[in-house]
Amino acid sequence: MDPLHLKKLNAERRARRAAILVTDLGDGRDRMVREGDTVAGELGEAIVKAFRSGNSGSVVAEGRNFFLNVHLPQPRLVVIGAVHISQALAPMAQIAGYPLEIIDPRTAFATDDRFPDVTLFAEWPEDVLKAHPLDGYTALAALTHDPKIDDFALKAALDADCFYIGALGSRKTHAKRVERLMAMGAPSEGIEKIHAPIGLDIGSASPGEIAVAVLAEVIRAFRSRGTARLPKGQAA
Repeated sequence: MDPLHLKKLNAERRARRAAILVTDLGDGRDRMVREGDTVAGELGEAIVKAFRSGNSGSVVAEGRNFFLNVHLPQPRLVVIGAVHISQALAPMAQIAGYPLEIIDPRTAFATDDRFPDVTLFAEWPEDVLKAHPLDGYTALAALTHDPKIDDFALKAALDADCFYIGALGSRKTHAKRVERLMAMGAPSEGIEKIHAPIGLDIGSASPGEIAVAVLAEVIRAFRSRGTARLPKGQAA
């Protein structure tokens, strides 16, 4: 590996940005491709698929053999609200490989007893997200149903271009939320990325079922990065 490419790759990994080291198996030359870089032809198509799947491996493109060494940041799930849905969601997310953090300034809810073995911040999102900023490999789920807690986090997620943003509440509730976010300076095309009501439409009713729907929607959003958003309930 070219030492310069290794240095660039390590810099991307420290910044939580995705990159692929592309090696031509015929002549041994390699190059680094960042997510979003344009690569033409069959190789470009293979690179896009590799970024979505996160799987390294060899491919044949334009009659040549390449090895794609994929480096994706660990996706994380930030949940606003230490609520019943969050209690069900936490163990599911860990099993699925999405480390979960919960933020809720309401100290009666954000307790270690209710959320054992979970990264928990009993503080306002404004304070937590300054020290632990969101990024493109973060999913954010706003579950408090309280604008004083949810709205700042949602605006921060839009600004950070999180790969998934979801919010609890009815369509009527979300319409009022949209007005508040636009007043905060969020563009309408960005607000359209918010999944509200949150979760895949599977008829969920209980906190556990809603948690399943939310996690499924998060996973679908992660695995379909770079594609048009699918209608609720439609498989990728």
